Amino acid sequence: MKTTDQPTPNQRRDFLKQIATGAAVLGAGSLLSAPLQSSAAGHLASDVSEADAWFDKVKGKHKIVFDVIEPKGIFPFAWPKIFLATNGATGTAEKDCGVVVILRHNGIPYAMNNDLWAKYKFGEMFKVMGEDGKTPATSNPFWQPKPMTIPGVGDVNIGINDLQESGVKFCVCDMALTVYSAVTAMGMKQDPATIKKEWLAGLLPGVQPVPSGVWAVGRAQEHGCAYCFVG
Repeated sequence: MKTTDQPTPNQRRDFLKQIATGAAVLGAGSLLSAPLQSSAAGHLASDVSEADAWFDKVKGKHKIVFDVIEPKGIFPFAWPKIFLATNGATGTAEKDCGVVVILRHNGIPYAMNNDLWAKYKFGEMFKVMGEDGKTPATSNPFWQPKPMTIPGVGDVNIGINDLQESGVKFCVCDMALTVYSAVTAMGMKQDPATIKKEWLAGLLPGVQPVPSGVWAVGRAQEHGCAYCFVG
């Protein structure tokens, strides 16, 4: 029997995912070529002032940042809701709370609209299941969703849009967008810059790109936010 050392399509997808994972974790340091590092540095420098100004708007008596690096079911959105609700129950209104949610690493698809979820199969790529819990989601499950029934609590609105109406601020890691869009482009044999531009254009209303997720973690804490890892 003849054997072959050629990788299967599944092996290639796994390999590309490993590249993206490693680059996103390490800030793309040694895994990116020098020209790409230089290009990224120039791009990020132009965005820093806007992102810093965005963090200056985080106000409130009680401030917290939720660090989302994986989809993790309802928790990236349930926990900010619980923070607001329990502060309200203990005497601090929503308007007096400062809440930031950072979508980075494998958490970035939540920052994008339904059209991109369908086109790029984010549910499959990032292992986010649909309502049946068995098949990958074909749309962003936390953008304008129906209320969720929480045992012992009742119906609760925890969509990104609902949280934004309560003053929660969402940002997304630009470095992860850069890496994952480049890996996607590699697999589709398309231009990385074109796909990243499309992803940026498809960000949900009010979601702020930041140079990197770890940059945002630092800025949030510099602005007085307590840190909560969503894991």
